[in-house]
Amino acid sequence: MAVKHIQILQTICAVAFLAISATALATNPPDVPSVDGGIGTCRADFTVKDGANKPIYNAQIEVLIRYGFMNLRKTDLQVGTNSDGKARFTGLPNFAKKPLLFHIKSGTVSKTITDDPNTNCNASYDVTLTVH
Repeated sequence: MAVKHIQILQTICAVAFLAISATALATNPPDVPSVDGGIGTCRADFTVKDGANKPIYNAQIEVLIRYGFMNLRKTDLQVGTNSDGKARFTGLPNFAKKPLLFHIKSGTVSKTITDDPNTNCNASYDVTLTVH
């Protein structure tokens, strides 16, 4: 009889664990893809959607960062959006001589966003890509 109670208790624990795990998976949003420029402490967050306000998966966002003496150094960064249309750039320069130009592209549609880390170090952009 004691063995039967232990088996029932084990089954209840297993079901409870699966229920908790399924709830945790359902409530956790996907990780935001991120790329680190390693130049400064600024960042830029992007949310990319289509004309129907739906997130775009794997929209490519690129930026070429020129820095250093006479802007001779350069770093080219690229990241794709997750299923929520989100992506992040970290390690952007705190003081840029020229604003950064982020090019967002999905299929044949693209848009350019200008960001000046001198005035907006922790930028957040909602981008809508629509066919003209």
